[in-house]
Amino acid sequence: MAEKLGAGAAVPAITLGKVGGGTVTIGGTRDKWQLVVVYRGKHCPICKRYLTGLKDLVAGYTAANTDVLAVSGDPREKADAFMGEIQPNFPVGYGLSIADMRRLGLYVSNPRSPQETDQPFAEPGLFVINPKGEAQIVDISNAPFARPDLAAILKGLQFIQEKGYPIRGTA
Repeated sequence: MAEKLGAGAAVPAITLGKVGGGTVTIGGTRDKWQLVVVYRGKHCPICKRYLTGLKDLVAGYTAANTDVLAVSGDPREKADAFMGEIQPNFPVGYGLSIADMRRLGLYVSNPRSPQETDQPFAEPGLFVINPKGEAQIVDISNAPFARPDLAAILKGLQFIQEKGYPIRGTA
């Protein structure tokens, strides 16, 4: 396990292939906020429910000047098939390398069996990145069952933006 990405740290700009073509970039400076949801992969039924629930909140995040992005270490073929089931209304990146998983401070797991999946994968993570490219909110889990409430994150993000609330956890 690499060290966790610290609150307020610059989120490394990582460019990945995008389901449907083109690329997506995590982190870096931009004119909007960014919500990045790291999901485990096609093999995870909890990820399917979580990303399906995210679809209902995209309009709220957009209204809060926030781009929504989901990413995983799945190869293109698995990501394409999984997103064919979910039909997301947000971009999805694929091919997150183990080195980049570690740069983000994510927990990495080996498959329990070949029936689960065929490669190491990132456990869930969520990052809210401010326009300066800093980690405003960091939530990293080592298990598929522990994930933040996406509606609560949206409300918190709106509060941060309205009140100029600082990045917490930097002392």
